[in-house]
Amino acid sequence: MLPMEHPDTTQNPREWRGWLFALLSFAAIAAVLHFSGPTSRPLRVMPHPVAPPANVVPDVQPMEFAPVTEQDARAENARIAFVTKGFVAARPFVYPGAGEARDRARDCMAAAMLYEAGDDSKGQLAVGQVVINRVRHPAFPKTICGVVFQGSERTTGCQFTFTCDGALNRRYSDAAWTRARSNAGRMLAGLIDPKVGLATHYHTDWVRPYWSDSLEKIASEGTHLFFRWPGFWGTPGAFRGAVSANDAPIAKMAGLSPAHALALAPPSDLADAAASIGPVKLVTGAGDAVGRDTIYVQLDRRATPESFVTLALRLCGERPYCKFMGWTNPVMKPDSDAMNDMQRAAMSFSYLRDEKSGFEKALWNCSEYARDDTRQCMKR
Repeated sequence: MLPMEHPDTTQNPREWRGWLFALLSFAAIAAVLHFSGPTSRPLRVMPHPVAPPANVVPDVQPMEFAPVTEQDARAENARIAFVTKGFVAARPFVYPGAGEARDRARDCMAAAMLYEAGDDSKGQLAVGQVVINRVRHPAFPKTICGVVFQGSERTTGCQFTFTCDGALNRRYSDAAWTRARSNAGRMLAGLIDPKVGLATHYHTDWVRPYWSDSLEKIASEGTHLFFRWPGFWGTPGAFRGAVSANDAPIAKMAGLSPAHALALAPPSDLADAAASIGPVKLVTGAGDAVGRDTIYVQLDRRATPESFVTLALRLCGERPYCKFMGWTNPVMKPDSDAMNDMQRAAMSFSYLRDEKSGFEKALWNCSEYARDDTRQCMKR
């Protein structure tokens, strides 16, 4: 290899400038090759969803279905791929209120769980998580009952179909209702269902709501498919809404929940309740580890039957366990649980609350007070 000859810059300035230009060009090319190599790629900054203005929230579409067969709906739903990117579980939620407002919130959530998912704990928790996600989201009402019964004044297209399709006229067993209330209470105390993430919508796989294609399918539980909004409204930053602790009573819940029935009682019922009190006998369970209290009351036959619920709730107060029994016939009113068959058959009204098991039930003697819902009648 021959040695490189250096130009004589004193003899030929033009030749010297040519060599200098060549050297500079070589250095520039080397620099480009170096910085464009695989070890020196510039970092790419991934964009984050930007929060829109606070007064701009997505529209909540009613639950209206496309006119397709169940078979076609299942096929179309199956063709939509699950979106797993950015999937996160919801933060634990603790209901901010207490007392009667919390009882009403629990019963609204329990009704959604039971009537939407049936007597199935896994499905119930998934539905309950959607209710909680919604109440935290600025696009929805800020109370549990407000979320569950949103749009229930319609004959169709409500958010939770059981609230407007007549399903509430059907009663589940006491044991099923008790389990749903227990699950609802746990979720209002911080239990989460991580598998549905931040889903705010769901539907069964045999229907096709018109909004399905505009949302991201992120989870399934049984025959239910769960969805979130795309973009910012489906990220944790969107779920920051303050939740109200003032769940108002819902008329459609009155036959199912004494907590709602009490709040809806008109002043005349409160007056009737006060007037209906005759001799009251309280048998305490002080020696019982459970603390079981039983109240025996003489009722005024002229009082409205709905007022008996008000009276029972007032006298039971905050007792975690309370059994209330009333008779309009003072001769038949016993002083203890040791009653005969005739006294038991003559009972006019009964109420039982057991918070430990999540049970609450009000019943009437329907031979004395006819009820529209025969499931409110005592067994004879």
